[in-house]
Amino acid sequence: QVQLAESGGGLVQAGGSLKLSCAASGKIFRINTMGWYRQAPGNQRELVAIIRDGTSISYADSVRGRFTISRDNAKNTVHLQMNSLKPEDTAVYSCYCNARTIRYGSDYPYWGQGTQVTVSS
Repeated sequence: QVQLAESGGGLVQAGGSLKLSCAASGKIFRINTMGWYRQAPGNQRELVAIIRDGTSISYADSVRGRFTISRDNAKNTVHLQMNSLKPEDTAVYSCYCNARTIRYGSDYPYWGQGTQVTVSS
């Protein structure tokens, strides 16, 4: 099993910044993809940013240019630097990874519990 622990959420004024961090632990052979999703009340969960295989990065159009995702493969951590935050960024942000626990096993998705980000206007 792989556990994901998020930190860094909170309340910030519009235009401010927050940094989210996520650390993976447990029985990990390899993590292929790490990233962040978010879900606002009444909305579906959406991709925010993701790093595939440590190199390929994708951002949601709504955050591109404001958010930066980074990953430390040695520490199994992923970070999301969020700048120029807007009220519409308010959501529960969840860490995600796609990982395998044994060398020749299958990859499975794992999720953190989520951390609240609230941006006031």
